[in-house]
Amino acid sequence: MTTFKDFLLTHPATILIEITGTQGSTPRETGTFMLVSPTAIWGTIGGGQFEYLAIENARSLLQNSGKETMDIPLGPEIGQCCGGRTQLRFRRVTTDILEELETKRVHEAEHRPAVYLFGAGHVGRALAAALAPLPLAVTVIETRKEELTSLPAETKTLLTPMPEALIAEVPAGSAVVILTHDHALDFLIAREALARTDLAYTGMIGSVTKRATFSSWLSREGGERRWLERLTLPIGGSAVRDKRPEVIAAMTAAEILTALAVYGQRSK
Repeated sequence: MTTFKDFLLTHPATILIEITGTQGSTPRETGTFMLVSPTAIWGTIGGGQFEYLAIENARSLLQNSGKETMDIPLGPEIGQCCGGRTQLRFRRVTTDILEELETKRVHEAEHRPAVYLFGAGHVGRALAAALAPLPLAVTVIETRKEELTSLPAETKTLLTPMPEALIAEVPAGSAVVILTHDHALDFLIAREALARTDLAYTGMIGSVTKRATFSSWLSREGGERRWLERLTLPIGGSAVRDKRPEVIAAMTAAEILTALAVYGQRSK
C-alpha cells in the first residue's frame, strides 16, 4: 500500500487538498485529505464530479492559476445528489506541511480502534489481510511461531504460550476475534473476553453446535448465561453460505466495523 510519503518521494510537486468544513450530506468528513500532482493522485475526498473539480483546481494551482479555497454545493449543478456542501483548502506541499501530515498520521494511528485476532490459521490470515487496509490497529496472537509468517506488514504479532492471559491487557472498546486451532483454547480465551463488559466485539469461529458446546462448558466453568449475548458465534453471519476463508474474513470484517462504530456512538 502506497503511503503519502512514498507518493511525495516520486511526486515532489504536489497540492494538498483538505476538507475544512461540511454542511448536510457529504461523501467525506472534515479533515479528509488527498494529494494531487500533475500526473497522479493519492487518496480521495469523495469521488465524482466534486473530486474532479478539486483535482482540476489543484493542477491549475500548480501552474499558478488556481484557487486556494473552494466552496462546492453537492447538488445537480455539478451532477451530484448528496445535497450538502463542502469547503476545501488547497496548499502546495512543503517540508512544514509534510511534518503536519506526519503528525496527523501518527495521531490517527494512536487512536485507531484495536482488533485482536487470536489465531493465525487460514481464516486468521485471511482476516488479517482483509483488515490491513482499514483504519484499524490489528494484532495477531499465536502459540505457534511458524504461523506468524505471511501476515500483512502493518499487522503487529505476539507469540505467547497463554493467549487467554492477554485478554486482561486488551484496551476497552477493542474487538476480539477467536480463531485458534484448539477448541479448548478458544473456550478459555472466550471466557476471559466475555467476563469483560467493555469490549466492542467478541467473536469466535465455529458453528451452532460449537456455540451450544461452549454454552454448556461456560456454565460448568462458572460463567454467566447472559455473557453469551455478547458473543458472536459463528462469526461472519449466515447471509452468505460460503466457508472459504476469504469469504468468512470479508463478512467478519464487516461485523467488526459495525460493532466498533456502534460502540463508538454509545461511548460519546
